[in-house]
Amino acid sequence: MNKLLQILLLSLVLVGCSSLELETAASSESETQRILAMGLTHEENLIEASKLKSSHMVSVVTGQLNKARDEKIQAEFDLVESAKFADMVIVSGNNSSFIGPEISESIMTGVLIDDVDLQDYFLQGLKDTNSGIVSHQLQLKLTHNSSDKRNYFSANLCDKWMRCDGNETNISQISTSVSNCISSSCNYREVIEVNLTDEFLRSNMETGFSMRFNSKKETNKITISSAYLKGYLQVAN
Repeated sequence: MNKLLQILLLSLVLVGCSSLELETAASSESETQRILAMGLTHEENLIEASKLKSSHMVSVVTGQLNKARDEKIQAEFDLVESAKFADMVIVSGNNSSFIGPEISESIMTGVLIDDVDLQDYFLQGLKDTNSGIVSHQLQLKLTHNSSDKRNYFSANLCDKWMRCDGNETNISQISTSVSNCISSSCNYREVIEVNLTDEFLRSNMETGFSMRFNSKKETNKITISSAYLKGYLQVAN
């Protein structure tokens, strides 16, 4: 009987704590929105937050206000950057063909000077003149110094923690070129593409997305930023 009573009391305590946490979270959110609605500067928002009754509430609301400030700054930055990317989109074919600006990166893959992958990638789209639907491709040009070509065969979409283990999709190997060969290696340039739907791109406009391209020996990861995606889709519609 005593053991049963202890379990019951513990359950009541846990339920009470959970209710308190939910209530605190809800009230802190409402306090944050109340302060933001006042139209003050960020510094004045923090002063308002410091007037709240409990130190815990002050801490939570202050954190939420800082997050709101950071998101606003990022949104303003993305707006400026997306306009720059939009200006660089090449439109042709009576407004039916779109090529986004090319992003270039150098990725160290080892300790030697030749252990570098050059990654050049961009989005491109083609509008069906009958349906008005735009189909898109992400094209990646990989240049590497290796003993053989890599033969990339698939791509994975990465989540927000940059884990790229699911959502595998097929890719198209567009071309492979070879140059500057010596006894042990050559410079290889492999061009690959993956098809992307208009719905997929628009659903990721606020966050951007990352993909990993896979070969048997190496993988390469690229990121399309929110600003790039917004600028490209502003034109490719």
